[in-house]
Amino acid sequence: MANTATTGSTEAPSPGSLPTLLSDFEGRWELSRTILQSNGDTFSFKGEAKFVRHNMAMLYQEDGYVTAPNGHVMPAQRQYIWQQSSPSKFDMLFDDGRYFHSFSADEPCAKHVCGDDLYRVNYHFSKWPAWSSKWQVKGPRKDYEMLSYYTRIGNRDS
Repeated sequence: MANTATTGSTEAPSPGSLPTLLSDFEGRWELSRTILQSNGDTFSFKGEAKFVRHNMAMLYQEDGYVTAPNGHVMPAQRQYIWQQSSPSKFDMLFDDGRYFHSFSADEPCAKHVCGDDLYRVNYHFSKWPAWSSKWQVKGPRKDYEMLSYYTRIGNRDS
């Protein structure tokens, strides 16, 4: 059974409110993403993200399809672990448990250094429960902007 101190109550937050509990994200989300490379190439992703209770955390899983600029469609998936690190603050970990970044609705910006590449993210919750993230990735190996849009599918128990 989940600890409501870290995962929150079972009631969904009201529209327009901000997510403050890990459980606010629980459930299924329609996910659309655009990845704009610095050379002008644009990739798109369509799929679903799920937040599933996993011990005292949420396992974030996304599955869908990426469409390349040439029209080639490829399956894509990724996983992260989200934890409630303090009231209203979330830690995102890689699926192997390594730290990635932290954020809150009140402090929605974060960064992550990976070698010589710098990842900066800004989360937007002004239309909650719809939300988005914008990543700027710069470095010798990577140079792109990624915009992801999340819309809840059904209720949180779907």
